[in-house]
Amino acid sequence: MYAPRLRQITIGNNTLLGPNVSMYSANHSLDAAERIAGALIPEPITIGNRVWIGGGSTILSGVTIGDDTVIGAGSVVTHDIPSGVVAAGNPCRVLRKITDKDKVGFPV
Repeated sequence: MYAPRLRQITIGNNTLLGPNVSMYSANHSLDAAERIAGALIPEPITIGNRVWIGGGSTILSGVTIGDDTVIGAGSVVTHDIPSGVVAAGNPCRVLRKITDKDKVGFPV
């Protein structure tokens, strides 16, 4: 039987996860015979520092999310997302950069 190596899910400092966020660090082979035989393809998930992932989002294997990024609720992240952006959707895509205009005046 094929025994895949375990892959890590790394979550950076000060990162917020909404409710029902799912992270899947492994995928099955697309080939039916391999899949039935138990083929599993593990890939790490890396989430940067100060990231906010909205509730109900799904993060798939092999994805890296950069620092200071916001992922909208219900997103399905299928590929890497860069730092400092707002991204959302299914599949998740970059909507815009986060700028000083996004500040609400909260004292930090």
